[in-house]
Amino acid sequence: MFDAKKLLDQFLGSQVPGLSGTVRDRAGQAGQLAKDNPLATGAIVAALLGTKTGRKLAGNVATAGGLAAIAGLGYLAYKNYKSGQSPEAAPQPAPQTETPLLPPADSPFHPQSPQLSNDFALTLLRAMIAAAKADGHIDASERANIMDKVHAVDLGAEAEAFIENELANPVDMDDLVAAARTEEQKVELYTATRMTIDPDTRAERGYLDLLAGRLGLADALIDHIDATVSAAKVKA
Repeated sequence: MFDAKKLLDQFLGSQVPGLSGTVRDRAGQAGQLAKDNPLATGAIVAALLGTKTGRKLAGNVATAGGLAAIAGLGYLAYKNYKSGQSPEAAPQPAPQTETPLLPPADSPFHPQSPQLSNDFALTLLRAMIAAAKADGHIDASERANIMDKVHAVDLGAEAEAFIENELANPVDMDDLVAAARTEEQKVELYTATRMTIDPDTRAERGYLDLLAGRLGLADALIDHIDATVSAAKVKA
């Protein structure tokens, strides 16, 4: 089995220097970056499958990166929800702060927690790819284009096969939901999904609402996750 946590870091690597603009623009930049500097190509998957509105993760969230970014945002939203604050008044990620946003070491949200196993990291990856497909924009031609870029980065045969399979097959939300066994994992699953897309279309909003309902997360908790993720994104 490939290292899903490492690949997750690559999914959320769109904040590396030199990548800006819309996702379609970033795809071209990432393709060139793959040729110029193979060691700096962690952004390529995020450039193709990540936020589709020209936004990137900011400040301390970007510094954390990958699984830690999902865990940190999920933890902050969950903590704010549990404190009884409204999403509008709750503390949010600081765009200008470079100190990584990390949960306490003994928290189930911490990246080294047993709950955040390689298997669950794989689930988060699947959730992100599923979210990227939610508006139906990834057709056969787009899949081929994405895989051309993925092959250029050389993530390894097993990781490439995983991405290709997830892109080609329908989303199995039952499997995604079943893999999130604790409330913290459910929060992280929704957080990873919400980080991948901004609900600009009915299809995307409907997908997020369906996932939230299937996970059984309280509406107020969803509102906190939405507010926290939105605050962590800035114009690229």
